[in-house]
Amino acid sequence: MTTDLSGALQWLTSRLRAFDTARPWAWDTALTLFWTGAALVDASGGWRNTAADPTVPAGLVVGMTLASTLPLLWRRRHPAAVLAVMAAAALAGAATGAFLQVAYLQAIPLFLSALTRPTRTLLLSAALLVPPLVVGAVRFPRGSWDQHIVPTLLFYALVALLGLTVRSRRDAREREVRIAAASERARIAREMHDIIGHSLTVITGLADGGRYAAAKRPERAAQALDAIGTTSREALTDLRRLLGVLREDETPEPVRDPQPTLADLEPLIAGVREAGLAVVADLPAAPHALSPGAQLTVYRVVQEALTNVLKHAGEGAKATVELTYSPDALVATVTDTGTGPALTPHPRTGTGTGTGQGLTGMRERAALYDGTLAYGPPPTGGGWRVRLRLPREGSPS
Repeated sequence: MTTDLSGALQWLTSRLRAFDTARPWAWDTALTLFWTGAALVDASGGWRNTAADPTVPAGLVVGMTLASTLPLLWRRRHPAAVLAVMAAAALAGAATGAFLQVAYLQAIPLFLSALTRPTRTLLLSAALLVPPLVVGAVRFPRGSWDQHIVPTLLFYALVALLGLTVRSRRDAREREVRIAAASERARIAREMHDIIGHSLTVITGLADGGRYAAAKRPERAAQALDAIGTTSREALTDLRRLLGVLREDETPEPVRDPQPTLADLEPLIAGVREAGLAVVADLPAAPHALSPGAQLTVYRVVQEALTNVLKHAGEGAKATVELTYSPDALVATVTDTGTGPALTPHPRTGTGTGTGQGLTGMRERAALYDGTLAYGPPPTGGGWRVRLRLPREGSPS
């Protein structure tokens, strides 16, 4: 029962917020008319029973009442100005002895000042609340200050604190949204780097091989062109899938193509072989289930490592891709025998002109699953090795 009531309240709150966002003028008008009507009813009768001076002209009372309610129509855009007008009306009421209950509506623009305006504006707005109380207490003493002024100021202080609290929570939510958006942009950038970088490297290798084969073995050149077309189409498909999440007119339940898994490593390696790199692969089946995210991480790390071999290892290089499993981790190792120049600062000696985005992306991917990435010359010397270790989910890293 409690859960149903909470859900109903959340639904009602969301509907009211949606209506308020779509038609703010309707809500503002209704609120202003409601308080104006209530204040006029109070001014026409009940105020004379608590006023310090019952002889205050009715017209003046009505004027002060309207000055305390009608400005609420502009409370969102100009809360400080609205509070200033209402405080002036309250000051007039205190000076004449017509202590109207409508003065407490100053809490509404005070709350909005705390919610939307800088701290300096809030302090200036709060200062406007003090003169009416002091003037009323001096001209028409109604008990000790701690019985009237202090409780009223405490009420306004609680209203301002409530506004600051709501503002703090709203800012925290917006900060979380910005962090999530930045994380998503970084993820998309990594995916695009891996897809485009690998595909272009493979296409370049195929094009170079096809150019040399065209003179002696035309059929090999045709095969290279077919492979280029296949690689290009696959890259375009991956990019469409990736960029589809950025469409603003996305359907409520968009159709998403599956991300690469460990089963896609064999086609990946086959494409690299077609580009001219000899690759030996040892890819045993996983003895335990791996999450889609972990499989994608392994696939992208292997892809990036092989792309770096194609770019930097030099002619005649060979590569080995190996997956090993232990009870608590999966290890993916890509080793090459290349002797090519160091073209990027990260994959080889730490010097060069590259940006190093590839290894940065690999490290970030590994960190998402509490994994580690190590790279450098293998213990036997010569070539280069990239080693990814992902702990089994649910086991210590």
